[in-house]
Amino acid sequence: MKILVCSIALVCASAASAQGTQALHSPDGTLHVKVAPGPAGTITYAVQRAGMPVILPSALGLQFAGLDLSRQLTLEPGSAITPVSERYTMATGKRRVIDYAANEQRFSVKNAQGHAMDVVFRVSNDGVAFRYVLGQVPGRAGSMLQESTAFRFAPSTRAWLQPMQVAQTGWMNTNPAYEEHYRMDIPVGTPSPLAAGWVFPALFKSGDTWVALTEADMDGSFHASRLQAHSRGGVYRIGTPMAAEVAPGGALLAQAATGLRSPWRILAIGSLATVMDSTLGTDLAAPAIAFDAAKVLPGHAAWSWGLLKDDATVYAVQKQFIDYAADMRWDYVLVDADWDRQIGYAKIAELAAYAAGKNVGLFLWYNSSGNWNKTTYSPKGKLLTQQQRAAEFARLAGMGIKGIKVDFFAGDGQSMIAYYLGILNDAAQHGLLVNFHGATLPRGWARTYPNLMTAEGVKGLEFTTFEQRDQDAMPAHAAMLPFARNLFDPMDFTPMVFGDVPNIRRATRNGFELALPVLFLSGVQNFAEVPAGMASVPAYVKTFLQELPRSWDDSRFLDGVPGQYLMLARKAGERWYVAGINAQDAAQTFTVDLSFLEGKRGALITDGASERAFSQQEIAAGKAVITIKPHGGFVAVFN
Repeated sequence: MKILVCSIALVCASAASAQGTQALHSPDGTLHVKVAPGPAGTITYAVQRAGMPVILPSALGLQFAGLDLSRQLTLEPGSAITPVSERYTMATGKRRVIDYAANEQRFSVKNAQGHAMDVVFRVSNDGVAFRYVLGQVPGRAGSMLQESTAFRFAPSTRAWLQPMQVAQTGWMNTNPAYEEHYRMDIPVGTPSPLAAGWVFPALFKSGDTWVALTEADMDGSFHASRLQAHSRGGVYRIGTPMAAEVAPGGALLAQAATGLRSPWRILAIGSLATVMDSTLGTDLAAPAIAFDAAKVLPGHAAWSWGLLKDDATVYAVQKQFIDYAADMRWDYVLVDADWDRQIGYAKIAELAAYAAGKNVGLFLWYNSSGNWNKTTYSPKGKLLTQQQRAAEFARLAGMGIKGIKVDFFAGDGQSMIAYYLGILNDAAQHGLLVNFHGATLPRGWARTYPNLMTAEGVKGLEFTTFEQRDQDAMPAHAAMLPFARNLFDPMDFTPMVFGDVPNIRRATRNGFELALPVLFLSGVQNFAEVPAGMASVPAYVKTFLQELPRSWDDSRFLDGVPGQYLMLARKAGERWYVAGINAQDAAQTFTVDLSFLEGKRGALITDGASERAFSQQEIAAGKAVITIKPHGGFVAVFN
């Protein structure tokens, strides 16, 4: 059936092209893209879903110093439509085996001087993607000045957006780090409270259609983008990094070059279930580099710093956490900042050997920064050059270290993106897994670099241990993240606390906390709970966490509203795990369609009478009725 639909779309598009109309459809015919000349020699595109407008005519184009490909453009007829079909596997994410199918069409434009650029569109059943490819570049062309790409929504559209942090602000000048709360269900056109704009992914609802905007396929030649702060009339435009978001002496924006390709601009489009089940963020990423498959080991990790902070990064405590991880049947222990000064390389090697004897691996923390912030945590400045990385990573591999956590990056400039990729490539050469912190959105890198297990790029649990206001915002924030930040890319939120948070009153019930490791996707799930807190839970909760899968074969969105509640199902082997959270201030009763479980019965763990209590009961498939307490949650396992 898919082949037949593609063939019909190809015939229709070819006929339309012959009549001078630029048109492109998804394989199932639901999504329709039209590329056309706009005012003043501009080029525009528009998107419809089932005949209804989703993206109104919006600008395309790039402008470089000495090369303007945004105005006075001539649009040539679109190429023949080419079906694209690909199957790939992921060690982490929503599903293990992913099939991507789309129709592709290229549109060539020329400026008044005859310089050419292609705009390549792909339309799949779950969205639209496009990218720019430069033709022959004149010798005078230089750095990019701006990108004209826009996304124009109807005035009635609603938005769920995270403000982009201003560079060189925040603690020790460590911003931007994608660490803000979302503005939820706001009118389009609402300006960002921060001058740097809005981050990707950005979520919108137009009528009954949802749209998630992001980008993918960052190869180091281009900077990472965001949406500009102002979107008058519901027109959102691509924004660029701020001047400080660079590696020392490095470039801020992409440089014009023959064959330069922008990242894919991605619009996941459809019902909320379609967007939530979409994998476009990795579908459009580059295929995986060579990496020893035996070393791609997603897992769970014990982590002392989340609740115990700096004083716990000492030999005796880390040894206790190795024992804790072994007891929980977890795979790793994350040893955080200042381990080199408070433990030292020689004693870390001893810890690594001790951990290996218990089938536990170690991750070690690193400070990425040179002079771009004021942080003093160490090891600092050991990864700035390829030569430094090669020496350090060889040393770690020789000690039996399994991975690194690299923190405090400077932002999204082209040279900083290249720095991220330098770390990933060099770590891969030495068989090391990677976790980025104080970092950008990964933008599909988990597919391209199988050693990238996770990345922060989120206002994570650590903030809820600093101030009560962030703890109070935790339920709605956590219920927002799978719809945007964690939609396509792994996220190191460091979830789950059952006991006390020092000097903070917890805002969530234990059922809410238990659901997060199922709802949040991360190649390595670094758990914040410490041994004392884990000792307080019933045996069945501990068993659940000991047996919790490290990766998922499939995922399914069940129900939810961004920032209010969420229910997802994930499959590992023959088991399905269903989890849900209620971020609202009152109990809610939901009828959840579990008919896909074919009459199986499962075990449900949810909240007990008090905030720190659990309860357990049987649950049947079919139309399950589940009541979730305020700020509570549940998990259910179906065999």
